[in-house]
Amino acid sequence: QVQLVESGGGLVQAGGSLRLSCAASGGTFSRYHMAWFRQAPGKEREFVAAIRWSASSTYYTDSVKGRFTISRDNAKNTVYLQMHSLKPEDTAVYYCAADASAIRWRDEDEMVYDYWGQGTQVTVSS
Repeated sequence: QVQLVESGGGLVQAGGSLRLSCAASGGTFSRYHMAWFRQAPGKEREFVAAIRWSASSTYYTDSVKGRFTISRDNAKNTVYLQMHSLKPEDTAVYYCAADASAIRWRDEDEMVYDYWGQGTQVTVSS
């Protein structure tokens, strides 16, 4: 069973930065597409960013382009989300997710993803 554990969330002022990490265990991490989603209070969970299993391609939702960077270290079974220029509207619980089949790409549907972490809270104060 694949387990994903996020860390790195916290409270930051607007304009600040945070780096989230997601450590995977129990599976073949290097074969999975990985993604970050987030869920703000009272809203549905939304796609943030994804990275191919090989790290050869990434893509982002429009609202974070130029501010967030997704990356991975397959030797450490870890995916990262570097967040800069944070805004209050980035406040949410951030989840990492793994697509074990790695067949579909550029698909923001959360149903594509087989495994999920428990989430880490990011709060951006104005």
